[in-house]
Amino acid sequence: MNVQPSASEPAAAAAVAVPEAVPALDTAGPKDPGPGPGPGPGPGPGRGAALVPIVLVVAGGLSVQFGSAVAALLMPKAGALGVVTLRLAAAALILLVVCRPKLRGHSRADWGTVVAFGVAMGGMNTLFYQALDRIPLGIAVTLEVLGPLALSVFASRRLINVVWAGLALVGVVLLGGGGFDRLDPVGVAYALGAGAMWAAYIVFSARTGRRFPQADGLALAMVVAAVLSLPLGIWESGAKLTVPSTLALGAAVAVLSSVLPYTLELMALRRLPASTFAVMMSLEPAIAATAGFLILNQALSTTDALAIALVIGASMGAVRSQTGARQPGARKKG
Repeated sequence: MNVQPSASEPAAAAAVAVPEAVPALDTAGPKDPGPGPGPGPGPGPGRGAALVPIVLVVAGGLSVQFGSAVAALLMPKAGALGVVTLRLAAAALILLVVCRPKLRGHSRADWGTVVAFGVAMGGMNTLFYQALDRIPLGIAVTLEVLGPLALSVFASRRLINVVWAGLALVGVVLLGGGGFDRLDPVGVAYALGAGAMWAAYIVFSARTGRRFPQADGLALAMVVAAVLSLPLGIWESGAKLTVPSTLALGAAVAVLSSVLPYTLELMALRRLPASTFAVMMSLEPAIAATAGFLILNQALSTTDALAIALVIGASMGAVRSQTGARQPGARKKG
């Protein structure tokens, strides 16, 4: 069953969808009977079920950042816009074949949500790869993650999440190593713009997951993003996009950076509050730095290691806050 927001939903509530209000995936186990007379549910599946979306987010982050490292190797052959086009077009084709989304039976609001999701996805990819063409992967992701961090502060209803976001922000700044002033300003602007689109992606991914079954909404949004990027990719790269080796690498980037992580994140956002999800995105610079080291030979300094420890600590704190709040014995207001 899909949950649809009412027309009278306040603007502030509509701005950030809270996936906790959405039923779990069809593959989930029986629902918690909730509070009531008699003994409460046992401690068995509670913590494990709460950790499932956390695992999904981490797996998605690993996939997307290693995919970005592969994309950096592809840019000399296809250009930044060409890589975006290959990635989104291949991902759209794969998702359409696998998901076979239904086009009928959706309201105008449903289509508006999925189009907004596609625009956010296309903008996020285009701006990020423009940044990646000008500044290092770890720094690009460090700047980009400021968008989700800002979202976490504005969306959170708990003071502790503001604290964790602040700690993550310290790590993000430290990961830049004080070198932001020496970076290409255009690349920095692209990365910050990608961060804004990333925040929008989080919002509309959650709303799309509530309105469309399984990954149907993701497949349709990916088509929107691919159509928007296609003219730009053809304009920049032209016939280079048809070289077999380039197409093969583009398909690999699509799976690693789009199909797998977006599917995992959409599943996670059905179970995880948007504010906690946004704070967990602070793991991305650490993952990107690791991918850069392993694939692009970008060494990590002591300062980088300290910054990674800070962002991981902040993410762990956010996870503990979220899982603790959902334990059977957690205290509720009111």
